[in-house]
Amino acid sequence: MTELTLSSEPVSDSAAPVDSRLQEAIALVRAERYDAAAVALEQLIEENAAIPSAVWHLGLVRLLQKQEEEAQLLWTMMMSEAAPDQLEPWTTELSNLLHTEALRQQRKGQAQAAWLIRRHLREVNPADWQNALHLVELELELKQFQANSLEELGLIEWLRTEQPAAAEMEHLSTLVKQLLETIPYETAVIALVQAFIPRVEQPADWIDPLLAAAYNISSKIINYSRAIPYAELCHQIDPYHSATLLRLSAYYQDSEQYDKGIDFAERFLAGTQTTLQRWMGTAMLLRGLMIRGGQWERVTATLQDITALSETFLAEYEFKDDQLLDASILTASMYFYPYVSDSPRETRSLQNRVAKLYQDDLTASVKQKSDLYIPYPQAPLVRSVERKKLRVGYISRCMRAHSVGWLSRWLLHHHDHDRFDIHVLFNQQIEPGAFGREWFASKADSAYAIEGDILGIAKTIREDEIDILVDLDSITSDLNMGVLALKPAPVQVTWLGMDASGLPAVDYFIADSYVVPDDADEYYAETIWRLPQTYLAVDGFEVGVPTLRRDDLGIPSHAVIYLSAQIAYKRHPETVRRQMQILREVPNSYFLIKGAGDSESVRSLFLQIAEEEGVAGDRLRFLSRDKTELDHRANLAIADVVLDTFPYNGATTTMETLWMGIPMVTQVGKQFASRNSYGMMMNAGITEGIAHTPEEYVEWGVRLGKDAKLREEIQAKLRRSRQTSPLWNARQFTRDMERAYEQMWERYLEG
Repeated sequence: MTELTLSSEPVSDSAAPVDSRLQEAIALVRAERYDAAAVALEQLIEENAAIPSAVWHLGLVRLLQKQEEEAQLLWTMMMSEAAPDQLEPWTTELSNLLHTEALRQQRKGQAQAAWLIRRHLREVNPADWQNALHLVELELELKQFQANSLEELGLIEWLRTEQPAAAEMEHLSTLVKQLLETIPYETAVIALVQAFIPRVEQPADWIDPLLAAAYNISSKIINYSRAIPYAELCHQIDPYHSATLLRLSAYYQDSEQYDKGIDFAERFLAGTQTTLQRWMGTAMLLRGLMIRGGQWERVTATLQDITALSETFLAEYEFKDDQLLDASILTASMYFYPYVSDSPRETRSLQNRVAKLYQDDLTASVKQKSDLYIPYPQAPLVRSVERKKLRVGYISRCMRAHSVGWLSRWLLHHHDHDRFDIHVLFNQQIEPGAFGREWFASKADSAYAIEGDILGIAKTIREDEIDILVDLDSITSDLNMGVLALKPAPVQVTWLGMDASGLPAVDYFIADSYVVPDDADEYYAETIWRLPQTYLAVDGFEVGVPTLRRDDLGIPSHAVIYLSAQIAYKRHPETVRRQMQILREVPNSYFLIKGAGDSESVRSLFLQIAEEEGVAGDRLRFLSRDKTELDHRANLAIADVVLDTFPYNGATTTMETLWMGIPMVTQVGKQFASRNSYGMMMNAGITEGIAHTPEEYVEWGVRLGKDAKLREEIQAKLRRSRQTSPLWNARQFTRDMERAYEQMWERYLEG
């Protein structure tokens, strides 16, 4: 049988000379004169129906003319006439023809035509796995890939049941890497990779790409259940791989599999050899204990270990060319201090030293390895001469339906674009969701998602000529810390997030006269910029329809309801004890408890302390989290009094409580985290419920529980405050922030 293709090379060295008229028709196809080629081929077939190559080529012409059904019919009819010994060679001949033409179309940049041809080749020869792989690659290139096509093509089952040939494995490796870099979160991609890894000869070579995929999933789409399979594959490859153990610990903690998260942290610690490793492993263990909640004795001991390891590392550290410290030495090690104790002078002293060490190490590495980037203020100011407006950039991973997003959105809403160019940098997000688009991207002059290494991001910020870079995340984001440490903007500011970071590269920390005490300037690395009224304001919150009812909870209509809605690691046992003492002193009162964390650990903590304080456990109600923020706010209305946490107060929850007009009790401390509710209440015109000692906290809780008239007076004040309070005047707050930016810029220009 004659073998013909559309390339200049024969498919087989043994191909016999072909009919000259067929050659002429093929030449017309190569020249893309499809109408003429079709006429020539049809005539040839009418005169000599025994030339399969003419039929194959005519079908191809019809396919290229987008007459798919006719092409398929031609091939099917010809194949139906094949003798048993002809079927296989004819199939091979047609497959070779289509494969060669698909490659030619792809080389020409005609990916859609190549995909169409390969889709029909799939019908001709479904066992051609190389073609199936090409199909997936083309779909990715054309951005029309559907993850279920991996199953429809049979690739996953093929890998589960067969060992691909060497050429197929090479092709698969390229495709799998592409899938891991682009859409690793698709469940079918996860299944493909799980089937693929057992087939590779050197699985250890895949640990880094798999961990990178897991990181992208966990940080950009925040889906830990889909990151875990990749990390578990790495663990199967190497059960002692330290980075894998740390990742698995974090992912299991964040997916509420608390025991597994703690177990992997302990496995990592068991294999540590250096102070840095022990420091990071202990920080991850503490994270697991805190997220789970309830294990405060162990928490306290573990935090003491972290402090000792921090001091040891600071004392012994030496800069090395081949070692670059990760921002997690700051973000992981310092995160939980304010949840455990109210000791800002000591905590911030340690945090400032860790932050400086991290920044010094990073800048030394960049200076040594890169001639293309110089941090400010060493670098000359990059700013177009003709540009008059101040350019402010906001960088955050939380500009979404998140506490930071709900609180910061109004600033973006009220910005004066005649005086400011506003840039929004979505950190660690593939693209902003609906909330991010509505409240941030649409309010900005420029908005984009940032990815890649911190140096590349810093260069982008520099090229965008950002004058003032405002960080909304502080030490909750490794990436933010790395970027800010490189000082890509002349002026850098921290607002919201979680207190200040301590990085020397950050110039200012936005606060007010309430949220940090007067002596805080002594122990902050940054200059504290106190706004004239409040460091935070919103125009309000959207509220849904209540789904909580007293009768559903078995609570009488005349009973007093206390409520606390906070994450488990804010449940300090001393505050829980004060709350139980309040409950004990107020007859016919009940306590609603809800928030993220291990529900059993939280329940056990409360019930144990309740028993110790003589409070019956049936006066406590443990609630699941509400489905949406709007439901949560609506359901706050069931409470007569909200009891705040200490030493880490509520922030967004406090704002929501005050907006809903509910009296609350808070204890004022020394640190930023223990003064948030105090500042918000003062700015709302409410002093009732503000305690300065644990004893006052109990006293206010009891008084508000027993005095219905006082509660009504506070509710009336809070309703009136919506028209008078700076807390609910985001427009004025925005003007205050803008004046602060202008004054910061004037200071910078003055040197």
